[in-house]
Formats: sequence, structure tokens, C-alpha cells
Amino acid sequence: MEEIRVSPDYNWFRSTVPLKRIIVDDDDSKVWSLYDAGPKNIRCPIIFLPPVSGTAEVFFQQVLALSGWGYRVISLQYPVYWDLLEFCDGFRKLLDHLQLDKVHLFGASLGGFLAQKFAEVTHKSPRVHSLILCNSFSDTSIFNQTWTANSFWLMPAFMLKKIVLGNFAKGPVDPKMADAIDFMVDRLESLNQSELASRLTLNCQNSYVEPHKIKDVAVTIMDVFDQSALSHEAKEEMYKLYPNARRAHLKTGGNFPYLCRSAEVNLYIQIHLRQFHGTRYAAISPEMVSAEELEVQKTNLSNNSESDDES
Repeated sequence: MEEIRVSPDYNWFRSTVPLKRIIVDDDDSKVWSLYDAGPKNIRCPIIFLPPVSGTAEVFFQQVLALSGWGYRVISLQYPVYWDLLEFCDGFRKLLDHLQLDKVHLFGASLGGFLAQKFAEVTHKSPRVHSLILCNSFSDTSIFNQTWTANSFWLMPAFMLKKIVLGNFAKGPVDPKMADAIDFMVDRLESLNQSELASRLTLNCQNSYVEPHKIKDVAVTIMDVFDQSALSHEAKEEMYKLYPNARRAHLKTGGNFPYLCRSAEVNLYIQIHLRQFHGTRYAAISPEMVSAEELEVQKTNLSNNSESDDES
């Protein structure tokens, strides 16, 4: 397979989906970068949040495929935030700016943790309708780095990159996974010292998710069975936190299945989003959903509401 950066799909993505830069904070150095594809009349899109090493481009295969099927898809890159509450406040302002009331979030690793924290912080006035958590975690203490979290800002960029690269797969991997790792290393190189240091700080600051605050949010947990940066204990903890979550298992895919196993990942995303078809929280344009599927969905919804009434 060709290297991702010179692949036709990536070049098509870069030439057809414009990169937008948006400032929502008083500090105009805090710039959100995002790709927004698909029908703009959809008010509840799916938003992708990258891992520590990622930029908005790492989800290009999801943006292309899902927008082609009629979904509105936003892939974004965070500004420099050093604190979880500061991030959540900035993200809320971004959703206000984009005039989005509620959204579906797909978060990879750190992105998944931030998605859970945002759902938790906004639980009294919910902004998150559902979550897809890919290779993610619920407690930063699993990295055993909470004691260094406050010193990342002092470290030079090369040292921070070394810390991140230490979590990348070592040893033999298949060609698609090797291409995915190369692409992520390239994305990592594009991040400056403060971007990296702030993400590592958010990733390792002592914090955990309080699941009782987000118990009404539909969750799919997506993970891989082969080697990834997440320990078996961290995965088990996620299953315990969300006992009713749907599970999407990939036999292989490493740390970056959305790049090297994109067809499977896109299918699981579609399955997750299908439960909202025909509702006001659909992330897809109604014209793109078959009449038969809408009928099935409406029947399911009425059956659910009847069973709720009975209980």
C-alpha cells in the first residue's frame, strides 16, 4: 500500500474539504482547527477528537466515507489548554459558535477521555447525545505520570515527542499498520512544544470520569485485541464503568484503527449512529436514509416508549 500522505484518498480529502480556523476564547492565540463536511443543515453531527499525537487530519478516512453517506462530520484539533475545565469551557463555546445544540462524539485515546469529561461537565445542560470511545480510558492514573504532569510545560519538544513515541507499537506490524504509524509520526512532528506539552498535561493530570453523571448517554466502546498503548486493566475498567455500552471489537488495528482498519471502524460508527435515525438527533440527512430503515427505526422508538410507559 502507498504511504498515506501521498495516497489518492488523502490528497482528495485535502483538496476538497477546507480547513477552518476558529477562535472562541478572549485569548486569540487559542485557535480551533477543524474540517466540517456533509450537510450543514444537520444540527447534531458527529465530531472527532484526536489522540495526543493526532491532528484533525487523522480522521480523514472517516470524514470522506461518512460525509459521502450523508452524515455531517467534523474533525477537529484542539488549541493549547492546560486544564480540563478550561478545555470543556472552550469546547462548549465552539459548539455555541457552530450553533450546535447536542452532538455525537468519537474520541480516540485522549480524545475519548476529553469527550467523557465534556459530557460529565455539561451533564446538567447536556451537549453530548452519544459517545464512541476508541482505545480510550476513564482514569489518567493508568499512565503513572500524574507526578510529572505539572512539569511537561518545561520540557523541550524533542523530549515530549520521545515520551509519545514510547507508546507507539514496536516490533513487526502489517503494512497498513506501519503506514498508520508513519502517518501519526508525521502528524506528531507538526505539533509544537506547547501543543504537545498541554495535551500530555491533560492526558496525565490527576483526573477520572464520574460515570453516574453521564449514565443517560448512549456509549459504544471500540477497542482492539492486539497490541495498543492501553493495558488490559484499563479496558476492563471501561467495560465496568459502562456496563450497558455496545462493544465494537477489532481483532487487529493497534493504536490507530481509524487509519489502518478504516472500513471496520466506519461500519461500527454507522451501526452506532443508526439508532438515532429518524430522530432530531440524527447525524445523517433524512434523504440519505432509506424509507424502510426509517420505518424500522420509528417502530423501535414507539416500542421503546411503550415499554418505558409500562415500566
